[in-house]
Amino acid sequence: METQGIDQMLSVLRATAAQAGGRVAEAQSAPAGGADFAQILKNSIDQVNQTQQQAEGMAANFAAGDGNANLHEVMISLQKANISFQEMVQVRNKLVSAYHDVMNMQV
Repeated sequence: METQGIDQMLSVLRATAAQAGGRVAEAQSAPAGGADFAQILKNSIDQVNQTQQQAEGMAANFAAGDGNANLHEVMISLQKANISFQEMVQVRNKLVSAYHDVMNMQV
């Protein structure tokens, strides 16, 4: 089973969560030409989408009676897709909360 893609996705999601969490020291230490937040977020969403599509494909192959598809691998893939989606939802919730906090600030 390949875990490199999942590890990479988790590291991107953690970096996104760190930026959304307002860790100022890490953000200030990054060079001015550092990673673009929008690009990191887009990459994270794309990876979650890819994970979900892969899980759906494995489930469809298993349902079609493919001899190479194992039930436990299909279930593990579906759970990984679910966890990655739930983590992305939590990141979105944090971003929306931060947006509301900024909009409610007195100027």
